Amino acid sequence: MRCHVALLACTAALLHGASPAAEIYRWVDENGRTQLSDVVPDKYRGVATRTDSAQYELSPAQRDAAQARAAADKARATEAAAQRARSQAAEAASAAATAGLTGKAPRAAPPAKPSCEALQRQYIESQECFAPYRMANGALNAAAFEKCTPVLNPASECGSAPSN
Repeated sequence: MRCHVALLACTAALLHGASPAAEIYRWVDENGRTQLSDVVPDKYRGVATRTDSAQYELSPAQRDAAQARAAADKARATEAAAQRARSQAAEAASAAATAGLTGKAPRAAPPAKPSCEALQRQYIESQECFAPYRMANGALNAAAFEKCTPVLNPASECGSAPSN
């Protein structure tokens, strides 16, 4: 029944915009659904009845209330989208801090390329500094970046670490 009322209201709203004095016909199709239209298919001409469209027209107060509801819904949707964006940005910042992508900047390399031994030593020192801040799941506590400087593993440039 609600579907029929909604269908009637939508049809009336559409027809009202097109022509306030439009003739509307109502009939029930072979599926048992009530249909409203200003054009009746040939097979339903004998059973279609004319309906007064004035009963479906909205008052100015109802129209204003509907517009106010739509504006409020749009404002809520905009605020919800902004809140999701802020939440995602906070999660990304937290993940970056945990992964070691933020915090202290890496040490600036001297103009001359350091030796592989020096790079390996810096990397080992960095790993030893970060070790106490590792959590059980392997993530790093954000406080580690206040004390330690992240250094990338030089294995890609220098090969594996020299054995002692």
